[in-house]
Amino acid sequence: MCCWPLLLLWGLLPRVAAGVSGRTYPHRTLLDSEGKYWLDWSQRGSQIAFRLQVRTAGYVGFGFSPTGAMASADIVVGGVAHGRPYLQDYFTNANRELKKDTQQDYHLEYAMENSTHTIIEFTRELHTCDINDKSITDSTVRVIWAYHHEDAGEAGPKYHDSNRGTKSLRLLNPEKTSVLSTALQYFDLVNQDVPIPNKDTTYWCQMFKIPVFQEKHHVIKVEPVIQRGHESLVHHILLYQCSSNFNDSVLESGHECYHPNMPDAFLTCETVIFAWAIGGEGFSYPPHVGLSLGTPLDPHYVLLEVHYDNPTYEEGLIDNSGLRLFYTMDIRKYDAGVIEAGLWVSLFHTIPPGMPEFQSEGHCTLECLEEALEAEKPSGIHVFAVLLHAHLAGRGIRLRHFRNGKEMKLLAYDDDFDFNFQEFQYLKEEQTILPGDNLITECRYNTKDRAEMTWGGLSTRSEMCLSYLLYYPRINLTRCASIPDIMEQLQFIGVKEIYRPVTTWPFIIKSPKQYKNLSFMDAMNKFKWTKKEGLSFNKLVLSLPVNVRCSKTDNAEWSIQGMTALPPDIERPYKAEPLVCGTSSSSSLHRDFSVNLLGCLLLLSCTLSTKRL
Repeated sequence: MCCWPLLLLWGLLPRVAAGVSGRTYPHRTLLDSEGKYWLDWSQRGSQIAFRLQVRTAGYVGFGFSPTGAMASADIVVGGVAHGRPYLQDYFTNANRELKKDTQQDYHLEYAMENSTHTIIEFTRELHTCDINDKSITDSTVRVIWAYHHEDAGEAGPKYHDSNRGTKSLRLLNPEKTSVLSTALQYFDLVNQDVPIPNKDTTYWCQMFKIPVFQEKHHVIKVEPVIQRGHESLVHHILLYQCSSNFNDSVLESGHECYHPNMPDAFLTCETVIFAWAIGGEGFSYPPHVGLSLGTPLDPHYVLLEVHYDNPTYEEGLIDNSGLRLFYTMDIRKYDAGVIEAGLWVSLFHTIPPGMPEFQSEGHCTLECLEEALEAEKPSGIHVFAVLLHAHLAGRGIRLRHFRNGKEMKLLAYDDDFDFNFQEFQYLKEEQTILPGDNLITECRYNTKDRAEMTWGGLSTRSEMCLSYLLYYPRINLTRCASIPDIMEQLQFIGVKEIYRPVTTWPFIIKSPKQYKNLSFMDAMNKFKWTKKEGLSFNKLVLSLPVNVRCSKTDNAEWSIQGMTALPPDIERPYKAEPLVCGTSSSSSLHRDFSVNLLGCLLLLSCTLSTKRL
């Protein structure tokens, strides 16, 4: 019996090791669901280093793919065979045929194999200028992985069967230097036995009371608590601050959000204080910033909004998911705030069918930022993280920043947006927003496979175009959004007149004859959209005046109202500076990526949904 520990230890000792493993890797993630494939990585200047630890004595495959599939992928295969380490750069063509790359851009640094595991460490440039390699930028990267129990031979690696997978990551996240105590106190805001309807989209709302603190505390980390097996069901979670003028009776039960019978108390919960979306992990605030709790200005009641995505209409689902908030009495210097910027979620956000590319914009206008910041913080606010959000048709999002008509460095971008991977991006350097600045959230969509219009809305099959900005110090501004004028959109398809007063929603067309008595949605779908018409419509929409909303914490509006003309000198379409081989994208990726809701609401006497995500 005494020999068993020694035998087990012997089995874990390396049979073969080559090179020296001396690197530290600040980022680590599990790629498979069985705990067999671990990835560690670290950016170092213009290079990125990887460490693969896989439960196999055969080959290990790793790479990057535009879609998460094998086609047109950049792949590296390595391992230890007969005591000799190997690493080979491959690529696949559009037909998924594996070919050896004539330009070998992956460089082996360390390899080790024992009876159970293979570990390989290697580096590559972020931008190799090899047409068969994928450049690594701040955008989402779709990593692909595979392994086999046998090593790769002269003919290349054998087929991996089911030992493969894909995962979206943001590899160039700035390193998180703050180390949090493992003894941090926390509380959970978690739903209890929520029945999920057998429909594609459900928004479930539940109010919670924040624990009573006798003095100020700071939340310094938030983690999702997702019920096991429901990782694809829970699409996003929003946490809103509600009015404090309630008693605990509002906590009795949850309800479907945006339902006619939704409790009135839910309508007071308008200020987003945290957002998490599918694929994201926990979020730690910077060392000098925290989410304040325990003061009169802080939330006493909050609303947890969970978006459930059930496209297969599965029945009998019961969910217990939510958020975990870690807090401390060690107060940090600044209180964090959140601003929602972009397109106000509305049916007036329109995207034609059959479009390989269509661009929408949401404007946080200089008038809104000037009024709010001059009143609250004339020296400006400092943005430290951004969450970019769209739905299934989304392909890319950029948050542009302008000052005195000049474009500043991009606040955030994701040119390879993945609906199933959305999280707060830490900014590499905090960026200051001053009174009179303006922001534009640009979203790029693909509706090639759709036969009807795509509308702005809550469903994942509808669309959104939003940015959530985490910043400090907290000011009295929660939403800075816009929507293009609807009447000029309808004039594009030939609509001349609508029925007034508006008594139905969506409102009804009066003329011309081909649209008479149709809703504006039906009229837009009846129009014969071609790619040429879609491009012309896109050009029109991007030039239209916008109706803006500039909201305070208490649901009131700053005085900015009415229709605002757009700045005339915004450069479009997106134009990217060429990448330089062997240099980091993070330094060169400044690119020329080319107040009340008055217009339609006053014009049509209708009400738009103002909810989001």
